[in-house]
Amino acid sequence: MDQSTEFHLSPDESTIVKADFNPVVKTYIFWYILVILVSTIIGIPVALVWVLGWGQWYSRKFYENMVCVLTTKNLRLRNGIIFQIEKTIPLENIQDLTFLEGPILKAWHLSMIKVETAGSSHQYGSQMKLIGVINAHEFRSKVLTQRSLTKSSGTLPPESQTAILTEIRDLLREIRDNTKSNKSTGA
Repeated sequence: MDQSTEFHLSPDESTIVKADFNPVVKTYIFWYILVILVSTIIGIPVALVWVLGWGQWYSRKFYENMVCVLTTKNLRLRNGIIFQIEKTIPLENIQDLTFLEGPILKAWHLSMIKVETAGSSHQYGSQMKLIGVINAHEFRSKVLTQRSLTKSSGTLPPESQTAILTEIRDLLREIRDNTKSNKSTGA
């Protein structure tokens, strides 16, 4: 991983897999933004500048800056050119990974993975969108598997849970008995 794509991981965190993105994303971004520009009156003059070179540069740079890494604890994404956005989503907060492949994305041989998290409202959409991940189904499966492992490793085995609950019960009985004896002695 080169310096521009490196994430600073905590000592107890390691990389499981880095997502690779389809180079077609560059062309998709170019045309996606061009359509938005042309659909507005103000954007039409900007569309000319976009087509004459700035769009190719922007699309290439955006693609080069797209990084997504699955670690043992988090899903991390970095993208952007002028404003770089870096998102870290703890795996235990991921509620759903939605796989999208509409007619436009299929025409470009792309797909999108939307990451929904606990607490994300429908008003603002998903926390993270990954477009153009190569082998998206496989990447999604790895994220879901690691999420399950993270959630299950955070729970205690039944024997430990029983021992802790028994200890809590005994402490509560002791507190109750001490409270009763203090009331009866008038203290």
